[in-house]
Amino acid sequence: MCMTFPISDATPIRFSAPLPKACEVVVLGGGIMGVMTAWYLAEAGVKVVLCEKGRVAGEQSSRNWGWIRQQGRDPGELPIMIESLRLWQGLAQEFGTGLGFRQEGVMYLAQTEAEMAGFEDWRKHAVAHQLDTAMQTPAEIKARIPGHSAPWVGGMFTASDARAEPWVAVPMLAAGAVARGAVIVENCAVRRLDVAAGRVTGVYTEQGRIACEQVVVAGGAWSSLFLRAEGVTIPQLSVLASVAQTEAMPEVFAGNAADENFAFRRRQDGGYTIAPGQHHDFFIGPDAFRHLFKYIPTLKNDYKKTKFRPVSPSGFPDAWGTKRRWQGDEQSPFERLRVLNPAPNMATLARTCDHFAAALPGVGRPQIKSAWAGMIDTMPDVVPILDRAPIAGLVIATGLSGHGFGIGPGLGRVIADLVRGRSPGHDLSRFRSGRFGDGSKLDVAKGL
Repeated sequence: MCMTFPISDATPIRFSAPLPKACEVVVLGGGIMGVMTAWYLAEAGVKVVLCEKGRVAGEQSSRNWGWIRQQGRDPGELPIMIESLRLWQGLAQEFGTGLGFRQEGVMYLAQTEAEMAGFEDWRKHAVAHQLDTAMQTPAEIKARIPGHSAPWVGGMFTASDARAEPWVAVPMLAAGAVARGAVIVENCAVRRLDVAAGRVTGVYTEQGRIACEQVVVAGGAWSSLFLRAEGVTIPQLSVLASVAQTEAMPEVFAGNAADENFAFRRRQDGGYTIAPGQHHDFFIGPDAFRHLFKYIPTLKNDYKKTKFRPVSPSGFPDAWGTKRRWQGDEQSPFERLRVLNPAPNMATLARTCDHFAAALPGVGRPQIKSAWAGMIDTMPDVVPILDRAPIAGLVIATGLSGHGFGIGPGLGRVIADLVRGRSPGHDLSRFRSGRFGDGSKLDVAKGL
């Protein structure tokens, strides 16, 4: 199992099956969304090929915080997330401790009474779904996080929430999908769809054509670029999120915790994964202008937490110089940049360490062992698209908005059933692709 991090295009290829000439379904993208979709399709006996332009889990699926949380989810996501946690429990039984799955809880920490009111408002959804979510007094927080000196007036805790080690877990799950019959091919970009009479008949990859009946676009930050070349427009943008790994530290809390300034979780190696609580960076590109008005409601809440940058690194999906049109027999942008590996915002991470040290003076300032960043694919309402596209046989599963790792197994099962024409078992109307153009009022996620 590959343990090096970050995963990049220099990481040895682990999945190199010969490319079949035909299958039933092609999945585009080797993040947790694509991997778990392939897993459940293969488990159902569907002939599925997953094509990853770079490396499995090379982008956001290995670069996230590693949280598996029900707490704070948008009500539309919550039933799928509850199912997903059950699936994670089963995966932990299959793969053992190497997955890094531990149910140590998620704690949200409030510095103001207004934040506490928001927690109380969300808790009604927890009560409706019989979650073990409990409000926390300052004394209860002191008991869970001894020695802290932060001005926390209270919090919210869901003991059944969990964590895992993302860059280890997702390749393990990919191996599990292969064991069930899926074909996974790394370093194999899907360039274009092959469409006849408005229906998918195959895909063109850099290694040749695959005949197929359906395609699932689970390309994360690259999904919008791919779909736009096919005449399908979605208002997807991406933000940069910086994360760090600390050297080994005394345990201050076994689970995951966050306030508005910093977030942390215990790691298997004895350190912590730490990150800014809410800060991120945004590169302004052509799609930012194209979709500006759809994002205004979200910007009103987030602009103070966002560092705006005028130029994306060369080759990024929404960089000014990124090619927008190409043919199936031409090199695509997906081959020019195999793995998105943006530089982290070290100034932001330094402030994160300052906040950690101020809140936990007995532990001291964290020593950063390594740092990285990922590009989070997001939507104007901060929930994904999980729907069929206007092209028959095309399914969109993208825009997970930083929530994808934990909910990935449940969404993979849902999309597999959608592809198979079966009931997904959940109401997916919240995630329909047409909600941004059918006159509906934008319903920004009610999660936390």
